[in-house]
Amino acid sequence: MKSLWNDTLAQACQNDLALRVYTSRLLGQNDALVLHGGGNTSVKITKESEPLLYVKGSGWDLVSIEEEGFAPVRLSTLQEMATRKHLSDTQMVSEQKKAMTNPKAPNPSVEAILHALIPFTFVDHTHADAVVTLSNSQEGEQLIAECFKDFLIVPYVMPGFILAQTIYEMTQNFDWEKCKGIILHHHGIFTFDNNAQRSYEKMIEAVTQAEKMLDAKAPLRVTEAKEQRAYEITELKQAIEALKGHEVVMKINRSPLARTYASQKNLKAFASRGVLTPEHIIRTKRVPLILEEECIEEALHAYVADYKAYFKRYAKEETMLNPAPNYAVIKDFGVLLFGKSEKETTILNDIVEHTMRAVLRADKLGGYQSIGEKESFEMEYWELEQAKLKRS
Repeated sequence: MKSLWNDTLAQACQNDLALRVYTSRLLGQNDALVLHGGGNTSVKITKESEPLLYVKGSGWDLVSIEEEGFAPVRLSTLQEMATRKHLSDTQMVSEQKKAMTNPKAPNPSVEAILHALIPFTFVDHTHADAVVTLSNSQEGEQLIAECFKDFLIVPYVMPGFILAQTIYEMTQNFDWEKCKGIILHHHGIFTFDNNAQRSYEKMIEAVTQAEKMLDAKAPLRVTEAKEQRAYEITELKQAIEALKGHEVVMKINRSPLARTYASQKNLKAFASRGVLTPEHIIRTKRVPLILEEECIEEALHAYVADYKAYFKRYAKEETMLNPAPNYAVIKDFGVLLFGKSEKETTILNDIVEHTMRAVLRADKLGGYQSIGEKESFEMEYWELEQAKLKRS
């Protein structure tokens, strides 16, 4: 992975917030680091003797973020919140909002408390494909430890307050100066520094380490299937629309990657092992519809029954989302994606493409594994993620 840093453009930035915008956009330009609203960044700035955290606001993409996309939050309030034993999602959002010095700014990122805990001016967080691919393998713990020797490595926990609280407890009497970054298993990576360029380039260097390990241990080889199966998709589209209760924009992906993925043995088990990073689940659902030899009606009936059983296993007070699949993998054909709009379908396709690459590579590292079913449900029905999806 190459650094996109440009001295001339950086020198044109007149303050730390402008630099924060600049390096955030550098991260956002690389979809191997962040996809469609993923990742977040922050900068700590003191104004009128009050330390503030300017953190990426919900609803903004790093690739196009402006200064007004950062929410200014009182640093002391966020740091105090991390010390609590309990804090609901609603409380966290409400208290973060109250601690903002500009009420017209967007809601702070759900990771604002964690950003506040890290004692450096610039903090960068991405969901880098290479890092998550290593983590989402059977040997993930060993590989991550080998690749990131001077990083704080954190087992998977829910994003937001629980993650911030976990890291707060892990870093008591911690020497941050010796820490190169943070790896969140099944989630992503943080780098940080008091200098914008160094924080950004630490991210590039760290992800490059992961890419080199993957290239050595799990090179991706995509081959065209010798026989290309024909498939009548009109009936499937109509059946999906009937289940969802609205028209869908359908995209067909028959790229070499999609065909390689769809040609795997035991396709149902192979392609139903969960999401690449937790936040993807609000777009894709936990698993796709798999179509091999069975008829469409039978396959959809089984999918809906499985989804309802999954919901029943973990639901408390939640209301079930539409149980229809958001994409399908068709044996020896490729992948179909179903969205409400062209934009939604494109986002789905991008996420699924990154997931397919990761699964094929992680299988060379002993096997792909995502977060568990219970953790998947908690993320899919997390009120903060649901709110984010409604806003978008």
